[in-house]
Amino acid sequence: MRWRPSLGAWREGRGTRFRVWAPEAARLVAVLEPLQGPGTELPLQKAPDGFFEGWVEGVGAGDPYRYRVDGQGPYPDPASRSQPRGVHGPSQIVDPFEFPWTDHGWTGIPMEDLVLYELHVGTFTPEGSFAAAEQRLSALRDLGVTGVELMPLADFPGQRNWGYDGVALFAPARCYGTPDDLRRFVDRAHRLGLAVLVDVVYNHFGPDGAYQSVFSPHYYSERHKSPWGQGINFDGRHSAHVRAFFIENALHWIHEHHVDGLRLDATHAIVDESPRHFLAELSAAVRASMEGEPRQALVIAEDTRNLGYMLKPESEGGWGLDGAWSDDFHHQMRRGLAGDSDGYFQDFAGSLEDIAATVRKGWFYCGQYAPYFGAPRGTDPAGVPPPRFVFFLQNHDQVGNRAFGERLHHQIDPAVYRAATALLLLAPQTPLLFMGQEWAASTPFQFFTDHHEQLGRLVSEGRRREFSRFAAFADPASRERIPDPQDLRTFQASRLVWEERDREPHASSLRLHQRLLALRWLEPALRMHQDGWFQVAVLHEETLLLRRSAPSAPALLVVIRFRRAGTEDLREHPLARAGGGSTWELLMSTEEPGLAHEPAPAFLDPSGPVVEFRRPGAVVLKERTL
Repeated sequence: MRWRPSLGAWREGRGTRFRVWAPEAARLVAVLEPLQGPGTELPLQKAPDGFFEGWVEGVGAGDPYRYRVDGQGPYPDPASRSQPRGVHGPSQIVDPFEFPWTDHGWTGIPMEDLVLYELHVGTFTPEGSFAAAEQRLSALRDLGVTGVELMPLADFPGQRNWGYDGVALFAPARCYGTPDDLRRFVDRAHRLGLAVLVDVVYNHFGPDGAYQSVFSPHYYSERHKSPWGQGINFDGRHSAHVRAFFIENALHWIHEHHVDGLRLDATHAIVDESPRHFLAELSAAVRASMEGEPRQALVIAEDTRNLGYMLKPESEGGWGLDGAWSDDFHHQMRRGLAGDSDGYFQDFAGSLEDIAATVRKGWFYCGQYAPYFGAPRGTDPAGVPPPRFVFFLQNHDQVGNRAFGERLHHQIDPAVYRAATALLLLAPQTPLLFMGQEWAASTPFQFFTDHHEQLGRLVSEGRRREFSRFAAFADPASRERIPDPQDLRTFQASRLVWEERDREPHASSLRLHQRLLALRWLEPALRMHQDGWFQVAVLHEETLLLRRSAPSAPALLVVIRFRRAGTEDLREHPLARAGGGSTWELLMSTEEPGLAHEPAPAFLDPSGPVVEFRRPGAVVLKERTL
C-alpha cells in the first residue's frame, strides 16, 4: 500500500497540509516561517474528533513552522519530521517522497537469517553521524551480521544522549544528521544486504521538550505510572487517538525511512488494560501496512515478563510480535562467567544446567517463582521457534548500566569469552552483538546525557544514588568515582576506536567472530533452526555440548569448555554419536592460531571422539563420511 501520513506536515500538491490533535483547544494556528519572504499565520479548522487541519499553498520542504494553541506558544509540532534547531525550536517541513531510493526489490531479512548488531550512532564513529556510520556498513557486512539495530533516533534535548529521553518522536536526532542522511544510511545498508531496525520508546516521553501535552493532556495516563514518570494513556479516555499517534510513528519509520523493523523498548512498562493490547494492535498495523510491499517489517520487543503469547498470532490469543529479547540468557551467562549477584542477577544461578535449559527453551523463567522479581515469572514458550528469541552477551543496557560501563570481555578470561561467543553465535536463537564486541573493544560504553543544568544535576545525583544499593558502592567515596553522565568526557570515553581492530588482541577476536558467523551461514546444520534439530546437554559442571543437525547434511557438534584445561571423552555420550559410516573431524577451535592472540588449540582424537583442551575454549566438530 502507498503510505500517506495523517499527522504532522506533509507536501500535498503545490502546498503543505498540517494536521494535529488538540481536542481541548478552541483555536490553533500554524505559524509559517518560510526561508524567504514574510511569515504568515494559518488558522486551522477543528473537526469534531479534535483534529485541527489546514492547507497552505507555496510552503514546502525546508520551511520552518510552529503552532500557537489558544494564543500560547509557538510550539513545535508533536509529529515534526525534523527539529534542526533543537527540540524546543521550530519544526521543519520534510518531504520524504523526494528521496531517490535505490532499494527497489529489497525484501528484508527474515528472523531465521537475522544476526543483529546494535549500535549507538553518536559513539559508533568519531564523527557520531549517520554519514560516518554509513561508511562503516561494509565492515559490518564483512563481519557477517545481517541486521543493524540503531539505538533510539527520536530527537532529544542537548547534543548527546542514549536516545531514551526522546521527545520529538518522528524527527531523527539532528546531531546525527538530517532525515535524508538517515535515508542514505538505510539505502546503503540495503545495497549491502543489511536490514536496518530502529529502537523506539513507547513507554514514556523524555523529561525535557515533550510538547505533546501542550496539545492534549490525554497523552498521559490518569491511572498508570512508569519507572520514568507518568505512563502513556493506552487505555483511558481518548486513548484511541494516543494509540494512533504511536502506531503512526511506527509506520513513519518503516515507510518514510524504509527501516526493516522496530525494537520496542521495555514493553513491560506499557500498561494497557483494554481488551486488545496496544502491542497487538501495533503488530497488526505494521503487518497490514506492508501488504503489497516486496519487503517485510519485523516487530521485536524487549520485555522482562517472558510472555510466550506475545510471540503467537492474535488468532491464537497472542499479540503477533516477531521476536523478543531474552534477558535470561545474558543473566545466566553473566552470573556464571563473571559472578554478578546484585539486583536481578539474584534470580539466576549461572550453572551450566540452567544455561542449557535457557538455550533449550528460549528463556529460563517459564512460570517459576523469581525471588528478586517477587512473583512467578514467565510462561512456557513451547512451540515458539528458536530464532524468535534474541540472545546476547552484551547490549547497551547490560554494559552501559554498569557503573563504569565495563564490557564482559573486560572482566573475564579471554579464552572463556571466546567459548561464550561460540555458544552465542552457534545456538539456534537470533544473536545480537553490541558495537565493538566483535573485536573485544577496549572502550567502555557509559551512560551519558546533555540536559540543562538543573535537570542534569538531578540525573547525575540519581545515577550515583542508584548504585548505593550495590555492595561495591555502599561507601559514598566509591560512588564519587562513577562517571558523571553530564560530563563530556563520559561521552567521549564511550566512542569506539576503530584503529584497534587491526592490532592484537583485537584482530584475532574480530577473525573469530567472522569465522563463526561464516559457519552460521555456510553450514546447513546451522541454518536449521526448528525445534527437534538441535540438542544441548551438560557434560559436567565445566563443559556444554550443542549438537546441530539438518536433513541430508552433516551434523555439527560444538564442545564448549568454560573452565580449566581437561580432556573430554565423548565416546559414550548420545550427542556425540556420528551417523553410520561417519566420524568426526575438527572444523575449528576458538583457540587455534589466528583466532586467539596466544593460541593453544585443542586436540581431537576422532575415534572417540576425545577432545583435549589446553584451556577453556570451544571446538566445532563436523560429521565426515568414511
